[in-house]
Amino acid sequence: MKLSTLALLFLFLMQLMLCVRADTALQSAIHSDYPYLEALYVHLHGNPELSFHEEKTSERMAAELRNLGFTVTEKVGGYGVVGVLKNGEGPTVLLRADMDALPVLEKTGKPYASKATTVDAQGNTVNIMHACAHDVNMTVFVGAARRLTALTDKWRGTLVMIAQPAEEVGAGARAMLKDGLFERFPRPDYNFGLHVSASVPAGKVIYTKGYVMANVDSVDVTVYGIGGHGAYPHRTKDPVVLSAQIINALQTLVSRELKPIDAGVVTVGSIHGGTKHNVIPDKVELQLTVRSYTDEARAALLDGIKRIAEGQALAMGLPADKLPVVKIKDESTPSVYNNPELADRIVKVLGTVFDDERLIPGEPVMGGEDFAQYGRVEPKIPSLFLWIGGVEADKYARAMQAGEVLPSLHSPFFAPDPQPTILTGVEVMTTAAFELFGTE
Repeated sequence: MKLSTLALLFLFLMQLMLCVRADTALQSAIHSDYPYLEALYVHLHGNPELSFHEEKTSERMAAELRNLGFTVTEKVGGYGVVGVLKNGEGPTVLLRADMDALPVLEKTGKPYASKATTVDAQGNTVNIMHACAHDVNMTVFVGAARRLTALTDKWRGTLVMIAQPAEEVGAGARAMLKDGLFERFPRPDYNFGLHVSASVPAGKVIYTKGYVMANVDSVDVTVYGIGGHGAYPHRTKDPVVLSAQIINALQTLVSRELKPIDAGVVTVGSIHGGTKHNVIPDKVELQLTVRSYTDEARAALLDGIKRIAEGQALAMGLPADKLPVVKIKDESTPSVYNNPELADRIVKVLGTVFDDERLIPGEPVMGGEDFAQYGRVEPKIPSLFLWIGGVEADKYARAMQAGEVLPSLHSPFFAPDPQPTILTGVEVMTTAAFELFGTE
């Protein structure tokens, strides 16, 4: 017997009411848990550690997961932590947070501001700060773990939670994968991560389909010459002049060699050469950052740097043994790509929780994130990376009205608004996990 239109409408409304009650219950539970999460956030903020030195931070993350019933493995790829919770048959979902801080002196004026210092690899005493809000990322991660373990009757599958070291140097994800992340532990069907944004008010969620963040390559170029007296340049091959020609020519890679619809950046961030006014040196060192989205654009830019550097040297008349040496550093990271189908799916379910004022589309940025590595392992794993706003609403409104620039990530003045940022992040990560477990 076919149901009447009225009966179908009644069933739809009942399902809608059940969803609303479920969402409200989740929000209430997250809010009730906030005092615990706030204390964790303040602790993490006041005890930052640099990349590949996250000893105490990883111990705390491991303890949080272990206390919730996860099977925990520490020191994966350095100080990486992997927690596995098996809850019946179903998909395997990976949730990730990054742990490392930056060598920055905090100037936020917060009562819980970091006063931590350490000795860096060069023997210098440096201040440390969570200037990229990885302390919030970790707190959200723990908050989601607490909700998911409290609601195991609502999902089935295997939850893999990883606290990753060394994101800031683009090496932590690669180190964990090299240490057998996807061989020693359950291989995920989906990867999910999020990060605080310093340009959006707290409480908002930003999503992008396709490319989210860029390929990031650091390139060192050693430009050789034939040194001599500054008064007799005709007896030399000046590497300073050659470097200037190379720098100018490099800009044509983006403007004249990439397709106009492809984005790219080639920035020379450092030039070092010479010792005295009247001495032409025999060497100049250049340091470049190169950004792109597609693999094809990345290859074109990197190949072009070598071709242009060598071509300019040949044009100056330098011999083959004096051509520039181009070295791509091993800290490179690939672009973050949000699987469009997965993005649509998660945005749809988040749309039942957040209205259009809070769930907003964003644009790709040229920053980098080694979360991308987890989706690049063949066969590629569908992955999604979202932003959550972190700026105090009043501060954001004042800045927009005055035309002021807000402190960015990595700024000593950047301080997230903890409560709305953490509460939103926990709800986003938990809701996304429920959706990913709810299929198959």
